[in-house]
Amino acid sequence: MDPLSDVFSLLDLQSAATARFEAGGDWAFRFPAKPWLKINAVLRGQCWIALPGDPPRRLETGDVFLLAEAPSFVLSGAPRGDADDVAPYPAAGRTGVMRHGGDDTVLIGSGFVFRDDNARLLLDALPPLVHIPADASAAAALRATLALLGPELADGGAMGSALVTRRLADVLLVQALRAHVAAGGADGLGWIGALGDRAIGAALRLIHGDVGRRWTVAELAASVGMSRSGFALRFRERTGRAPLDYLTHWRMQLARDALRHGAEPVASLAARLGYASESAFGNAFKRVCGHAPKRYWAAVATSTG
Repeated sequence: MDPLSDVFSLLDLQSAATARFEAGGDWAFRFPAKPWLKINAVLRGQCWIALPGDPPRRLETGDVFLLAEAPSFVLSGAPRGDADDVAPYPAAGRTGVMRHGGDDTVLIGSGFVFRDDNARLLLDALPPLVHIPADASAAAALRATLALLGPELADGGAMGSALVTRRLADVLLVQALRAHVAAGGADGLGWIGALGDRAIGAALRLIHGDVGRRWTVAELAASVGMSRSGFALRFRERTGRAPLDYLTHWRMQLARDALRHGAEPVASLAARLGYASESAFGNAFKRVCGHAPKRYWAAVATSTG
């Protein structure tokens, strides 16, 4: 089993948008923080990006960058201390193009909003900025995928557009993560980066492949050829959680998704996820999610009508 594919299968894309940005002359714009994932590519020229607390970083033609939870950031033609708020310069109507002073620099980008319940699995593992230089092998593929996504979002009523948008969004994110890991950025990606670790990646695949099994730390350690203590320490260092804590949280993500879709009785769900009783499952669910399973299901049913 591929844990990254497992997580992506739970992401619920709520909305997506694409825009083109063109600028020339002396310019600097501050973009507001948004609870999104944004992927942008520099199609022409060069510019600088600065996140709060970080020095400006130069972006060249062909570079791609991903912003996790889209923090406030400044794009500029040259490093400078001031910037105009982007709000007075909205995208031009339905064309989705923002223009200012020329087109020496051109960027295209897409933003994605996911439902909060499962998006934390991905967002919490990402750094605020992932920069993929133009000479990285994945950069060309990312630019090509962005080019495909633009028309789909511009004509959202086309047959199958929602499905294509969702699939292309997944492809963009996976391509960006692969490129970041290949460039040596695995240490900043939490459990996602841990997938590239021979032993811890293997353990994660075992957990995801048989989530209902009553795993022990000793059993997982032996399966990947490590001592129990060494495995437990390395697992926590790479993923941020102890092995069985990770297993519990992943089970609860699956449980919350199943309850939200209302397709399985609680007793059956508890057994499938490895709990000996409905009460044991309920206690674990309340500890991780803050509500009893049936109360959570009722709240979801009410909110969705």
